[in-house]
Amino acid sequence: MKKAVVLIGGKQYLVEEKETLRVDLLPAGTKELETGALLVIDGDKVSVGTPEVKGVKVSAKVVDEKVAGEKIRVIRYHSKKRVHKETGHRQKYSMIEVISIK
Repeated sequence: MKKAVVLIGGKQYLVEEKETLRVDLLPAGTKELETGALLVIDGDKVSVGTPEVKGVKVSAKVVDEKVAGEKIRVIRYHSKKRVHKETGHRQKYSMIEVISIK
C-alpha cells in the first residue's frame, strides 16, 4: 500500500489511501483537496521530492467541517494580589478522507 507525506495547512502528515485524518480547519466551502506529495513510500521503494515528487498527486475529500477538539484550560494568576482569570479554548478541525495517491 502506498503512503505519502503531504503538506496541508503548513503541517506535514503521513497518509495512506482510505485513511481519515483530522487537520486544521480548512477554508469554508472546501469540498475536495488535491496536493502534491513531499515523499512517497511504495513497498520498499522510497521517492523523495525536491520539494515535491514529480507526477504524484494526493486527492482527498472533506468528510466533516468544524469538528471541535479537546478543551484547553488557560489560567492567569498573579501571586499575592488575589487575582486570577480562567478561560478556555477549543480548536476547530476538519476531517478529511484520502481518496487516492496517484
